[in-house]
Amino acid sequence: MSEELDYKAAYEREKLKTADLAGRIAELEDKNQELEFKLNRIKNNPIWKASTPARNAMHWVIRQRDRIRNQGSLRGVIAKIKYKQIEKKAMTHYGTESFPSEETRKEQEAAVFEKMPLISILVPLYNTPEKFLRDMIESVLDQTYKNWQLCLADGSDNEHVELVQSIVDEYMADPRAKTDAGCKIKYQKLFKNEGIAGNTNHCLELADGEYIGLFDHDDILHPEVLYWYVKAINEQDADYIYCDETTFKNDDINKMITMHFKPDYAIDNLRANNYICHFSVFKRSLLDGTELFRPKFDGSQDHDMILRLTDRAQHIVHVPKLLYYWRSHAASVASDISAKPYAIEAAKGAVADHLRRHGYDHFKITSTRAFETIFKITYEVKGTPKVSIVIPNCEHAEDLKRCIDSIYEKSVYDNYEIIVVENNSKGSEIRGYYEELKNGGLKDIVKVVDYTSWKAEQGADSARSEGFNYSAVVNYGVKNSSGDYVILLNNDTQVITVNWIEELLMYAQREDVGAVGAKLYFPDRKIQHAGVVLGLGAHRTAGHSHYGQAGMNLGYMGRLCYAQDVSAVTGACLMVSRAKYDEVGGFDEGFAVSLNDVDFCLRLREKGYLNVFTPFAELYHYESLSRGLDLEGKNAARYDKESEHFRTKWKQVLEKGDPYYNPNFSLDRSDYSLNVEGYSSLRVQ
Repeated sequence: MSEELDYKAAYEREKLKTADLAGRIAELEDKNQELEFKLNRIKNNPIWKASTPARNAMHWVIRQRDRIRNQGSLRGVIAKIKYKQIEKKAMTHYGTESFPSEETRKEQEAAVFEKMPLISILVPLYNTPEKFLRDMIESVLDQTYKNWQLCLADGSDNEHVELVQSIVDEYMADPRAKTDAGCKIKYQKLFKNEGIAGNTNHCLELADGEYIGLFDHDDILHPEVLYWYVKAINEQDADYIYCDETTFKNDDINKMITMHFKPDYAIDNLRANNYICHFSVFKRSLLDGTELFRPKFDGSQDHDMILRLTDRAQHIVHVPKLLYYWRSHAASVASDISAKPYAIEAAKGAVADHLRRHGYDHFKITSTRAFETIFKITYEVKGTPKVSIVIPNCEHAEDLKRCIDSIYEKSVYDNYEIIVVENNSKGSEIRGYYEELKNGGLKDIVKVVDYTSWKAEQGADSARSEGFNYSAVVNYGVKNSSGDYVILLNNDTQVITVNWIEELLMYAQREDVGAVGAKLYFPDRKIQHAGVVLGLGAHRTAGHSHYGQAGMNLGYMGRLCYAQDVSAVTGACLMVSRAKYDEVGGFDEGFAVSLNDVDFCLRLREKGYLNVFTPFAELYHYESLSRGLDLEGKNAARYDKESEHFRTKWKQVLEKGDPYYNPNFSLDRSDYSLNVEGYSSLRVQ
């Protein structure tokens, strides 16, 4: 009878909690609508519009003030400005300055590889302006690797076709396009324009190459791109290759708008946005039994094709060099996605088709605030598996209470338990709070286990004398949990997102995913964690990307707005299935305090699992309140020791570099700044 009453009481508690939460959400939605109405009324006011210049000037002053605060001094601001100036100069290295010297050209042209495949470059033409057409063809003729073929299918209308064809004819007679077997340029005038997808498919009909390259009619190739791709084919058996790219304006590739330095192949990034884009070259055999471009995805046909072919590829290689120049002009997507609004729906359709092929049936694809074609993918949470939230704790009753209260008050997922792992607390305040948890309304949810007492029972002379070992504490907490999934959570965190557990769980449930991490903020809403980069920081071990940036920042190329693959995530908020936790043996207790979470993630990666960062699970993190800063006093010596252990254990991994962090970025900064150290004359002093 008592069990039935307890069940009814728990049920009624959850009903009240759900009703209260629904009411709060409704109130916030009403308030949001009211504020949006007021904001639109202000924006449409003529006085507001007229005051734009004055407001811009005021915001500039505020930004400079905030920079001084963030840098700690005016000197810090000046240093950052100098760095940005140096970085801007370094950008020129990626334009015409990066083109091969006469000596390098001769060397590359004379290079003989074991495999010298014919690469057929497909370019669909449509009313191509003369300047664009000539630049495009010249960039192919100028390649240092000479075994190429240029296949042009022309869907131009009657007004433009004569000019386009005459220019192509001129280049077909160019000595650079000639071979003993004939001409390297193939041209076909189409009866009608069939769009990018249809016209490119006709280009493929002209192609003879073992490898296929996809090139836009208004863009430019770096002279060395084919050389580096053939090198990758020979050295890495590459069957799908892509490079870094930039957009440029005013017909000058040195006037760059954005430089996109990409990660190596990352499936979650690719599902969220077509980061691979240009310049894709792939083995023709990947097309066996499938189409190149599918007309139903016209506008995002390349995203669909990349998703399909990378699924089939065995060796996807990213060449981390800026080798493609994407022209920005009035009618191009590089200029504005609204130039082709149908591309947004086509991209969603391409991703949906890909997800269904991978067995996902119930999902939702929505545009993010970063860009219309950068997506949030909401996967189905299967069932309601039990989640164990493991929180190591020593003293800090107020912080622990804030953390647990936020879990209970904010979380809409209700099948969870909280395991507090007590470790060496001596104060009466925390003991009082433990009693409150034991006898209060959360007694069915929260369990306190005492690591220190357990350790003493194991025969240790003095558990306290061993010093703090976070890894051992975590392992003990997980051992005492009963959930199918584990969330490791710091006691100095506070939940923001009501569906934070679901956002983590939708990834942790995937067979190919190991650890999943959340987006963490400092109390002032600046970013504390958005994924971990290997080698980042002074110790060259690991560091947090976008650290200290404003919470509403979009991140480099929108990276703070979509879930993505990373090498590691912080243990301050990390979800993993219990089975995978056990598979890798939990946390390595050789890392007592630092880098144990990164080591754990790398061991998951060794097993073939992906580690994922999602920005849609958000928490505050009052960083290191429980144990102080890593680089002060004795902690500095301990951190140095653990850093050395980490660098030794993962030496080969660190030497290879983080696959999700482009080597063109600095390892001294977390804001995706260019690595200017490669330019001796531009080094920061």
